[in-house]
Amino acid sequence: MAKKSAIERNLKRIKLAKKYANKRAKLKKIINNKKIELAERFAAQLKLNKLPKNSSKIRVRNRCEITGRPHGVYRKLKISRIALREMASDGKIPGIIKSSW
Repeated sequence: MAKKSAIERNLKRIKLAKKYANKRAKLKKIINNKKIELAERFAAQLKLNKLPKNSSKIRVRNRCEITGRPHGVYRKLKISRIALREMASDGKIPGIIKSSW
């Protein structure tokens, strides 16, 4: 099980990323538009820098929904490889059977 503080920090980042997503997208659109005057693009860059760093989507870490483990997480299932194996062994996932020979 991951530390509660790490899990909570990641949840805070997810919340901030959702809150500032539209604002960030608009500012990035202005910054990347080469037809707009340089001074206006620079002003947009300064506004983007003033936003919280944790509001960036790239700072969000994929974590297991069950254990909070940050490594070995399947994106589609949102659970770690270890949790997946335990659930498969317990028969909690339909269609998956742990093989043994």
